[in-house]
Amino acid sequence: MSSPAATATAPVADAPVAAPSAPRSALLDSVLPLLVDVGVPLVSYYALKAAGTGTFAALAWSSAVPVVRTVWGVACRRRLNGLAALMVTVNVVGLLTSLMVGDPRLMLAKDSGVSSIIGLVVLVTAWKGQPMMSAAVRPWLVKGDAAKDTAWQRLSAESAVFRRAEARFSAVWGAALLNECVVRTVGAYTVPVETMVWLGTVIMVATMVFAFLVSGRVGAVPMARMIAEAAPAERAVDATR
Repeated sequence: MSSPAATATAPVADAPVAAPSAPRSALLDSVLPLLVDVGVPLVSYYALKAAGTGTFAALAWSSAVPVVRTVWGVACRRRLNGLAALMVTVNVVGLLTSLMVGDPRLMLAKDSGVSSIIGLVVLVTAWKGQPMMSAAVRPWLVKGDAAKDTAWQRLSAESAVFRRAEARFSAVWGAALLNECVVRTVGAYTVPVETMVWLGTVIMVATMVFAFLVSGRVGAVPMARMIAEAAPAERAVDATR
């Protein structure tokens, strides 16, 4: 299975920067990681079970899909920042640990561990004024526009209001991932494994929807507004050069 941390931070590893002239491509880039990280593991698990594979083996093989996708995305683009490195490392270590122990419930709880570690790191970076989730949201806000990208850099360096919005965006995601960790860990050890396979996906999607809506309202939307207001000035500076 997967975790909302892996799916939500997919832009960091895959870094799809949406050009204004290619909205369909941007939409595909946004949806594809979700389909791979959520849909493929879930379908794979039940397909393997139907083929007679044991519960643990089915969980192990289906859990490998998001890890392989993340590593492949980083390798293809030859670009790895702090959040992508953390995501890959925690996913790989969690998967290997689960394989060595051989416990289906630990395999389910592993995704919660991924969310908790990344959530804690995201919260710490937000508190320290170096919000890690900025690397994930930046491509979607600048949309490949050089003036907007320059405006982001200037605002992040000079505007306290913008930096607070960055911190709020990361703080919401960090808190959501930690809460998701608690809920899924409890479920992994109290709910039947067969039930928790699909229920874990429901919890993950609900967490992502909540985090997207709240972080957008308190972080991404104010940031986008400030970038849009600052971009014309950056274009005017570029035109005089």
